Amino acid sequence: MTQIIENLSEISAQYDALFVDLWGCVHDGVTPFESAVKALQDYRAQGGIVVLLTNAPRHRASVAEQLGIIGVADDAWDTITTSGDSARAAMYRGAVGQNVFFIGNAETDLNFFDPLQIIEDPVEITRVPLDQAEGVVCTGPFDVHADPSALKAELLYAKTKGMKLLCANPDIVVDRGETREWCAGAVAQLYSEMGGESLYFGKPHPPIYDLARRRLSQVAKVADDRILCIGDGMATDVRGAMGEDLDCLFISGGLAAAETKTAYQPDPTALETFLDKEMIAPRYTIGKLR
Repeated sequence: MTQIIENLSEISAQYDALFVDLWGCVHDGVTPFESAVKALQDYRAQGGIVVLLTNAPRHRASVAEQLGIIGVADDAWDTITTSGDSARAAMYRGAVGQNVFFIGNAETDLNFFDPLQIIEDPVEITRVPLDQAEGVVCTGPFDVHADPSALKAELLYAKTKGMKLLCANPDIVVDRGETREWCAGAVAQLYSEMGGESLYFGKPHPPIYDLARRRLSQVAKVADDRILCIGDGMATDVRGAMGEDLDCLFISGGLAAAETKTAYQPDPTALETFLDKEMIAPRYTIGKLR
C-alpha cells in the first residue's frame, strides 16, 4: 500500500536526486505550480539534485526556454532529460530511415529535427510526403484537440508499406490549463492497434532513464536507491519508475485527480481503489508536489 505524505520534505533526506516530471507536476503548460517550484528549490538548497524528466517531444534546450517563458525558476532544477532527446538520437541513428513523414505541429515541434552533434556519422534526415517516406516521426497529432482516429488513413498507408513509427512522446494526453490535449502516444497506440510497429523512447521505456542517469552522472554519482521519481502519469511516470526499480512519489492531483478524488490530498479509499484497478503501488503519494 502506498504511503500518503503531506510534503516532499518528509522523505527528501532519503534521496540524493529526484527525477521529476514537468507537465502536471511542476506546471500545467501555462502556469507554474508555486508550491512545486518552492519544494524543488528547497530540496536543491539542501544539496539535492533535480533532473527534470519529461516526455516533451523536443530537445532540452527548447524545454528550458519554455520553462523560462512560463516562469519556472531556473534554480529549481539542475539538468533536463526529454523523450525528444532520446527519440532524436534514435532517429539520427537511422531507426526509421532517412526519408521520413512528419506528424506533429509544424509551428512548435520542427526543432525536433535540429542537428544532433553527439551522434557520430548521423543519418541525414529529410522530411518528405507520406508516399515517399521510409518511416514516420510523430511528435503529436496535427490537431491536439482532434481524436487521433482522424489519422487512420495516413497510418493505414504507413502500415501497409511496413513503416516504423517513431513516437517522441509516449504520453496519451496532457492537460494544458483546463484543456485536455492528445499526445504522440495516442497516435502510436492507435498505430500499434492497427498492426503497425511503434518505437518508444520516453517514459516508461528504458532509453530515457538511461539518458537521465547519464545526465545525472554529469552532476554527481548517485546510486539508484538514492533516486526518487516524481510524476502524475500512472502509465508513464509510475510504471517507468517501477520498471527501473526506482522509488516513486505519485502526484494524485494531476491526470488522476478525478479518480483519486484529490483536492488538497487524495481520498484514501478512492486512491486505494484506483491503485488496485491499475495493479500498481507507488511507494508514496501526495496530492500536489509541495
